[in-house]
Amino acid sequence: MDKVKNWSELTPEQKREERFKRWLSPDVKFSSPRAEKLYKERVTRFIKAIKLEEPDRVPVMLPAASYPAYYAGTTMKKVMYDYAALKKAWLKFMNEFGDMDSFGGPGLILPAKVLDMIDYKLQKWPGHGLADDAPTHQFIEGEYMPPEEYDDLIRDPADYMMRYFLPRSVGAFAPFSKLSPLTIFVGIPIWYIGQFGDPDIRKAQQTLLEAALECNRWAAAVTEVSRAALEAGFPSIWGGMNGAPYDMIGDMLRGTAGIMMDMFRRPDKLHKAMDRLVPIAINESVRSADASGCPIIFMPLHKGTGGFMSNEQFKTFYWPTFKEVMMGLINEGLVPLPFAEGDYEPRLEIIKDMPRSSVIWHFERMDMAKAKKVLGDNACIAGNVPVSILCTGTPQEVKEYCRRLIESCAKGGGYILTGAASIEKGDVNNLRAMMEAAKEYGTY
Repeated sequence: MDKVKNWSELTPEQKREERFKRWLSPDVKFSSPRAEKLYKERVTRFIKAIKLEEPDRVPVMLPAASYPAYYAGTTMKKVMYDYAALKKAWLKFMNEFGDMDSFGGPGLILPAKVLDMIDYKLQKWPGHGLADDAPTHQFIEGEYMPPEEYDDLIRDPADYMMRYFLPRSVGAFAPFSKLSPLTIFVGIPIWYIGQFGDPDIRKAQQTLLEAALECNRWAAAVTEVSRAALEAGFPSIWGGMNGAPYDMIGDMLRGTAGIMMDMFRRPDKLHKAMDRLVPIAINESVRSADASGCPIIFMPLHKGTGGFMSNEQFKTFYWPTFKEVMMGLINEGLVPLPFAEGDYEPRLEIIKDMPRSSVIWHFERMDMAKAKKVLGDNACIAGNVPVSILCTGTPQEVKEYCRRLIESCAKGGGYILTGAASIEKGDVNNLRAMMEAAKEYGTY
């Protein structure tokens, strides 16, 4: 993003307006004047919802992250291994579902060839640990950081990831555990350079080079779809992805059981580690949004849900650094979009402690009327048509559910209609019913 010269002197609101202007006018040649008109209408719809204003109608985020594979009559295994099939499926869905308010493209569909090449241990996917016709991947949680290594993480997170975490979680990086610390400031780095001549490290570098070239082939297909979507008038609703520091440590490093015990056994270390990750998360999101042009940062939340910890624990361990990350994004003109997985109703009074019209809260399990009552004057809310209804219900049932949500949440603006979570399979007419409901019941 080409920022204005006095960027550091702008207020967060002024920075956000600059980012909104760029989102409204992407560097793309639209396929037609109509596509450009629709694009600007769609983006304006989301911007007004974020600002708690009333757009022309309720905007919709279709919960169809990996659905295009099913819609095209193929499988997740096929599109993960075959980039031509990936591109064909997503373009088919885009071209045949032309009244969407946004279209994210296939960027979340990981390239399985690359995962195989690097011996990726953090997930199972169709054809690799899961049945060929499985609809999605599965995360493999583990304790990849023993508790005695907190100090190593806190001292130098990049060094820790390269020499400890990646060698344990990605087979191709295993030889990197031999490396001396990455951060050096004293002396001429001849000996440091020399260690890359180790036969195992040389082999790892060759594997990573081949994986990088394969990753570039996947990225070319993803970029082509994303570009086609913009040209056709479909904005992306995600400009990057990040999360809560507690989840970063609990998901990848310590595991659920490990981090829960850390709250009692080593709270100081946990707090210091989370504090250390805050500026890293902020900078990562800013770079991503600058590159994408979309100011919205998707933030899936995992371990802060009701049932995982009490409200006091949430206020002590989860919320402070998560809020700090979000405030860092907001101060750079970005819009956090936390996806509150699980039950966040116990957290409503806590999470409303944010600047007005700065966040989009996407709820999975939630009394949306209550969320509107508590947050409606403070934040845009999104949700939450159940996956069960979208996958097994009738179009009329979906439409009726959407009608009730719109009646409960849309008044005064600040509401986005979407699913409780994304679907992998189901009746395409149920997605069409969501769009029909927004047009029929969501007009202001």
